[in-house]
Amino acid sequence: QVQLEESGGGLVQAGGSLRLSCSASGLSFSMFVLGWFRQAPGKERELVAVVSRTGNSTYYTDSVKGRFTISRDNAKKKVYLQMNRLIPEDTAVYYCAAKIAFSDTYISTTGNEYAHWGRGTQVTVSS
Repeated sequence: QVQLEESGGGLVQAGGSLRLSCSASGLSFSMFVLGWFRQAPGKERELVAVVSRTGNSTYYTDSVKGRFTISRDNAKKKVYLQMNRLIPEDTAVYYCAAKIAFSDTYISTTGNEYAHWGRGTQVTVSS
């Protein structure tokens, strides 16, 4: 059974930082591209960041570039999202997701391609 579990969400003031973690089990972790998505109330789910299976290629949506950093530790089967200089617009439920990849640099930016999802962690940024 494949399982992804997020942690690290919470309430933080604007300008603060949080680090989200996602622990994986039941899969060959290093064979998967990993992504972070978020969904705010009344809005569609949005891709935030993606990291390739080796960690050497990344993608960020424009609104988080320079503030968020995605990374992974294949030995620990974990993926992280370091979020700095948070703003109220970052408030959302954040999900990690995994998709099988067949090259070290492959990145998917479409949520429907990800087969495995965590149940999410709430991030709330107050002004």
